[in-house]
Amino acid sequence: MKEIERKYLVAERPDLTAATATPVKQGYLTALEDSTELRLRQKGERFFLTQKGGAGRVREEREAEITRTVYETFWPGTEGRRLEKTRWTGVLADGWGYELDIFEGTLAPLQMVEVEFADEAAAEAFVPPEWFGREVTEDKLFGNKSLAVHGLPEGAV
Repeated sequence: MKEIERKYLVAERPDLTAATATPVKQGYLTALEDSTELRLRQKGERFFLTQKGGAGRVREEREAEITRTVYETFWPGTEGRRLEKTRWTGVLADGWGYELDIFEGTLAPLQMVEVEFADEAAAEAFVPPEWFGREVTEDKLFGNKSLAVHGLPEGAV
């Protein structure tokens, strides 16, 4: 399945009263230089294994929900490649859904927002609201895997 998204730094945190917050822990089983990413993620009380390939705006993605036991079996293999954040999910005025990640620990105070699209034309036509900051879709330093391994890029916040 193709995932088409654009990712931005957050210039100013919006009103999140209508959004839903979910704590997220994720770790990577693959090394940074691997062309395919294999990720474990806990979102609230649910657990997922995700495979991602490619880079930039359009990527291949496969995801399966797994049991807590499977997650806990493989979690130790992510040591040194982990991050934690709170994901706020909401809807923009134009109807597109957004996911605003507020990072914790060594990645605080980083905040990024992403929007997923049905096709590349919609992604290209998207006009971000004023609270979105600089676009980092194509910047590999702002990929979650890179953040988990290397921390905040220079001048990120």
